[in-house]
Amino acid sequence: MPRLRFRRDGLARFLLRRLLWAIPVLLAIVVFNFVLTRLAPGDPLTAILGDYPVPADYADEIRADLRLDQPMLVQLRYYLAHVLRGDFGHSFANRQAVLPMIMERAGNTLALMLPALVLASLLGVVFARLSLLFQGKSIDGFLTALSLFGFSVPVFWFGQVLILIFAVELHLFPAQGMFAMRSKLPDFLDYLHHWALPGFVVTIFYAAIVARVAQASIKEAVTGDYVMTALAKGAHERRVFWRHVFPNALIPIVSVIGYNFGLALTGAILVESVFAWPGLGSLFMQSIIAGDYPTMQGIFIFAGTAVVLSNIVTDAVYGLIDPRVRHDDS
Repeated sequence: MPRLRFRRDGLARFLLRRLLWAIPVLLAIVVFNFVLTRLAPGDPLTAILGDYPVPADYADEIRADLRLDQPMLVQLRYYLAHVLRGDFGHSFANRQAVLPMIMERAGNTLALMLPALVLASLLGVVFARLSLLFQGKSIDGFLTALSLFGFSVPVFWFGQVLILIFAVELHLFPAQGMFAMRSKLPDFLDYLHHWALPGFVVTIFYAAIVARVAQASIKEAVTGDYVMTALAKGAHERRVFWRHVFPNALIPIVSVIGYNFGLALTGAILVESVFAWPGLGSLFMQSIIAGDYPTMQGIFIFAGTAVVLSNIVTDAVYGLIDPRVRHDDS
């Protein structure tokens, strides 16, 4: 019991240190993204006033209300003060508060990405296991070719091919959207019907990444002396794999899975654009086209926070699966 308490205390101290380090990292992300968006070409007043000519006095009044006429440092100080209060501003193009809009779109992106990433993680490990069992055989070659295809094929091209085949020609799945305006299916089944094509594209891509890392990690772990010793003592091959090989190969696998989950909120930009999925990626593209500074900055902050938190969680998982990873102060 004392040892268990020590491990928990060490893990708690580690998480506290990482969260404290995350504060300056997030601050740097906010400042960098603010400056980056301000240096981007285009005038944000176009998103507010449109392309129609307006009196110069009215345009100057709008610019002054938004503090766009102030020096960049003044704008940054004003923006940081509002971000610390949880106020990301109002979207120029959508005429609504940025944070609720981002949260709504992030939920749609997670509805696309999370099932695909979970499925991709499972498939990646299964592919690596089958590749080890049938090493040198045709199944191994097929799985390797499938991994190379999934990793190298452009997702926007692959998505368009699937739309042409399964939506345009065969009429099996819808080509765009998350739900149908008029559907005879229950909401969940309608969601799955729309998720099938974009979800398949995301799953194949990330499963290929996990499979390639898992294959290399497992093959390296298999060559360890402890494996030969366990087999020499008469242990069953399946037991050796799950008790010794797989736990020692988990660190790189967990790393790539955590990296994938960290980028889940922004990694679907191309897929959402192809399938018109109403998520964070499509909102990001719309904000870039419209020169919508508050929305772009809000998405950057949200995505940066997701990546930082996913890295902290991934490092914490290291200590749970590998006792050699120390989370205490010593």
